[in-house]
Parts: sequence; C-alpha cells; structure tokens
Amino acid sequence: MRHGKKVNHLGRQASHRHAMMANMASSLIMHKRINTTVAKAKALRQYVEPLITKAKDDSTHSRRVVFSYLQDKNAITELFRDIAVKVADRPGGYTRILKVGNRLGDNAEMCLIELVDYNETFGGTKEAGKKAKSTRRRGGKKKATAEKAEAAPATEATETPVAEAKPKKKAAAKKKKEDKGE
Repeated sequence: MRHGKKVNHLGRQASHRHAMMANMASSLIMHKRINTTVAKAKALRQYVEPLITKAKDDSTHSRRVVFSYLQDKNAITELFRDIAVKVADRPGGYTRILKVGNRLGDNAEMCLIELVDYNETFGGTKEAGKKAKSTRRRGGKKKATAEKAEAAPATEATETPVAEAKPKKKAAAKKKKEDKGE
C-alpha cells in the first residue's frame, strides 16, 4: 500500500529523480521556459517554487539551501539576482504550465513550463496610458458632434453664419457681373 505517498516517481530511482529535477530546475531558471512532459512539469513545479520563495530572502543561508538543491552556481546567481527581484511582490504561483499536444514517438502529453513574470504574451506588460477605445454603439460620433454644437454658446453660432453670408453675396454679385460682361 502507498498511503500518504504523494511523490511521483516518474519511473526512476530516487537519485536519478533528484538529479533530473535539479537539472530541469536549473534549465528553467536559466532559460525561463522549457519543453517537457506534463508529469515532469508538475513534479518540477513542486520542486522549483519553494526554491524561488527561498530566493526572495537573499541571505547566505538561503543561498546555501538553494545550492544544495540545484548544484549550479550560474543558476543560483540568476535566481537570486534577477528572478527574485522580479517576483518579490508575488505571493506564489511562479510557474505556468501550457499544454502543447502529444509527442509523436510515444504519444506522451507535452507541455511548456515557464516562469510567469517572464512571458510578455500573458504578462500584461501594456502601458496603462495607452488604452484602445472601443466603440460599442452606432452613431456615437454623430451624437458627440451634436452635443458639442448644443454646448457652444448661442452668440457664436449666430455671428458665424452672418459673417459667412456677406462674402458669399459679394462673390455671387461679382460672378453675375462677370457673366454679363460688365
């Protein structure tokens, strides 16, 4: 019986499994996303998220604890320098698993596991000032121009047509004279 044994063995001995998780975690930290099977990605998520949480506290002790898991100095540097700063305000959920279909050889379910804050597609890195206006009702422009015309003072509206009417009369009179030959 396997009561209370929640770890996925992934068909490997314990030492092989630990080495594989350390290598996959280092690759995820260095490349920000990796392509793997869904089962391995779920196991990797449980392995790497506590390490990222420990990286938020940049102390010698936390560096040594994380190094005991990863065994890669470059990954540790990347984790504590760049990733920890970027996820400092996030309370958890540092990874995202996106399923991409099945592998051709053995039909294994494949996925893409990535760090959430490093994906521009889902991250919402749009600037707040540049929101696109969406028109949902027809005739919105007509109503807006009509409202502007009503809001304009009445004195300006009456003076403008009168001023425009006088030059039109003079131009029409000149045109008639030219046509008659005067």
